[in-house]
Amino acid sequence: MYLRVRSADGDVEISAPARMSERQIVDFVRSRREWIALQRSRLSGLAGGGSGGAQNAPVWTDELARRAEASIRAALPGLLAKWEPIIGRAPSHISLRVMTSRWGSCTPKTGRIRLNLQLGLMDPKFLESVLVHEMTHLWNTRGHGPEFQRRMDMYQPDWRRLKRELDRQPVMRRP
Repeated sequence: MYLRVRSADGDVEISAPARMSERQIVDFVRSRREWIALQRSRLSGLAGGGSGGAQNAPVWTDELARRAEASIRAALPGLLAKWEPIIGRAPSHISLRVMTSRWGSCTPKTGRIRLNLQLGLMDPKFLESVLVHEMTHLWNTRGHGPEFQRRMDMYQPDWRRLKRELDRQPVMRRP
C-alpha cells in the first residue's frame, strides 16, 4: 500500500492493490495517524506558516511553464543517453504535465512516462532521480516492491535520500 498526504489540500490519498480488504486499508491508515498529522503540519508550514495552508503555495504561470518545459526538454537527451544503457529500458514517449500529487508516473505496458513539469524548476538532481525511478518501472516490477527496490539500489544507491528530499518540496498549485 502507498499513503500520501496531498500538498494541495492536505487530503490523504491511498493506493492499494484490489485484493486488499477495506478493513486492511483502514487499519493501515489508522496505524499511520501520527505520520499523517506530522505531514499535514509540515505542509501547512511550507505553504504559508499555517495560516493559509497550501493555498499560499506558488502558482503556475505561462512563463513558469515555458521555462520548466524548456529546462526538462534540454536535459532529457543527456539523461536518457546516460540511463538507458544502465537501466536497459527506454521509454517510448515522455510527456510533461502539471501534477499536484506525484512527481512522475509510468505505464510499463506502453512504455510511456509522465513527468511533473515542476521538476524543470527544481534542482536537476530531482529530475534525474524521478526519471530513473520511472524508467525502472519499465521493467514492470509491479509497484515499489523488492524487485523495484533492488533495481533502484543498483542504479541509484542514494535514491531513498533523494526521494525524501524531493517529497519535502512544496508542490505548485494550478492557477
